[in-house]
Amino acid sequence: MTTEQKLQAVIRAAEDAKAERINTLDLRGKTLIADYFVVCSGNSDVHIRSIADKIQESLRELGELAERVEGYREATWVLLDYGDVIAHVMRQEQREYYGLETFWQNAPLIESLRERKHGTRSGAGPEAGGS
Repeated sequence: MTTEQKLQAVIRAAEDAKAERINTLDLRGKTLIADYFVVCSGNSDVHIRSIADKIQESLRELGELAERVEGYREATWVLLDYGDVIAHVMRQEQREYYGLETFWQNAPLIESLRERKHGTRSGAGPEAGGS
């Protein structure tokens, strides 16, 4: 499975689970950690776990298993590491506090199609004046 296919599968699964503010940070050439971070929010512990479950289930069906899963029990920030694609499913408060989009503000920010259709903005990245 290519990196782009994996990325699209993560985004689709997050959208299917009704994740909020889904953004992708393109980290290619900026770090060796991963090529992409997908950052999204859930509005409760149950919602965060269901988003993480949907991502894992969708990728498992495509033959991909997470190399590492962290934070699932606490469900304030679940990290799903698929090597070249890392999904961060966070409570809004955690997302604002840790500011991944701000920390990686020099990385191109790709908002999900659903976010663009509904006109919601993350307030981070080049489109919002970062960079």
